[in-house]
Amino acid sequence: MFKKLLKTSLVLAFIVVILGAYTRLGDAGLGCPDWPTCYGHLIVPDHVDGTKIEGYERPLEATKGWKEMLHRYAASLLGLAILVLFFLAIKRKTGRPQSLGLPAFTALFVMLQGAFGMWTVTLLVHPGIVTTHLIGGFVTTALLTWLLLNQGNPSITYRHILKRHKLLLIITLFILSVQIILGGWTSTNYAALSCGEEFPKCLGSWWPTMDFINALHWGPIGVEHNYEYGILENPARAGIQMMHRIGALITTLFTITLIYSFKVYPHLKGNLAMIGSLLAIQIILGILNVVWSIPMAIATLHNTVALLLLLSIITLIHKVFKPPLSQH
Repeated sequence: MFKKLLKTSLVLAFIVVILGAYTRLGDAGLGCPDWPTCYGHLIVPDHVDGTKIEGYERPLEATKGWKEMLHRYAASLLGLAILVLFFLAIKRKTGRPQSLGLPAFTALFVMLQGAFGMWTVTLLVHPGIVTTHLIGGFVTTALLTWLLLNQGNPSITYRHILKRHKLLLIITLFILSVQIILGGWTSTNYAALSCGEEFPKCLGSWWPTMDFINALHWGPIGVEHNYEYGILENPARAGIQMMHRIGALITTLFTITLIYSFKVYPHLKGNLAMIGSLLAIQIILGILNVVWSIPMAIATLHNTVALLLLLSIITLIHKVFKPPLSQH
């Protein structure tokens, strides 16, 4: 039961991340101005768009409201599933031996993630809070993935991995993680089109006027500060976009180096092929996002493939660092 629920939770985590991206990209983060209800209801009120509901300044936009509420419903179901996984771990009903630490941390983390979901709304989509919430979704999915990998059959194929290659793998994970954070920061500051529809140039130049100091501006937190549609001037947004592009180049170089270095390990061939394929797809999606002005489907896929690329690296780490059956 534990493994089956774990697989279901992982699929649900994917859905939650995709719905979160869809909500954010559709500017629907404040589709319901309160939390956890929507205009005081458990579902979006059945009123005509533009209706002013008593007690709320923001007029109703039903489409945005439903995007937000579907994300909340799915996230709540995921949180419940993770709590059940924790309960099963306490009862030692995990199939394969599983320490209590990781399920306990995952349960605590998903509760914290729920709090950030609330703050995303109550603090009026502050970019730092929204980015943290986005990264939290990625981390939750990664934790569930690691739990599921622990439940798999231990590998009987083994070859010593050089320490320098292990270090390269960890560094690549770190660089990819930073790049994902930059991607979230780009999205939550509405900086995706700050360079226009140009690639690789930005605003007609290889190095346009940019404000890198304000590009990393956290901004005050409080209900009196509304960050919907962003507050930064375009030079700061262009700086964010260029940091994301430079980060993409660095991530690509390190990932290609990783694939080249690990080609000496035949038993990892499938993992490397997956990483390489996802990297190529992600680069194409990133470019299309710019030149096609952030179409919803492409932008959502860009988020999804970023998550898949992260999980493919984590899966490789699990395979490299987890002791094989012959070494138990």
